[in-house]
Amino acid sequence: MTDIAKFRREFMRWIILLTLNNARPMGALDNQVLTVSRAEFPDATLLELRRELDYLKERMLIAIRLPPDGGAWRCELTRHGIDVAEYTIDCEPGIARPDKYW
Repeated sequence: MTDIAKFRREFMRWIILLTLNNARPMGALDNQVLTVSRAEFPDATLLELRRELDYLKERMLIAIRLPPDGGAWRCELTRHGIDVAEYTIDCEPGIARPDKYW
């Protein structure tokens, strides 16, 4: 039996990495990333997205700039995040990156 919540978390992390890879070099605000995530998960919330952003930050795959007024988070890929998104390094468990087929 599959764990739907686990799949959702891990696939959302992959969506975040792809979104931020496409937003390079400027990065993106959290609400922009949420809009892309909602294409796959229409019921995704900002809190859920921020949890996954924080997870990716702790893995040093993204950098987050928090404004002092508590507004939108600005997110960018780190060099390791770029390598994961571009399949140049192995992806550790916790991110639902599809296998490279080309």
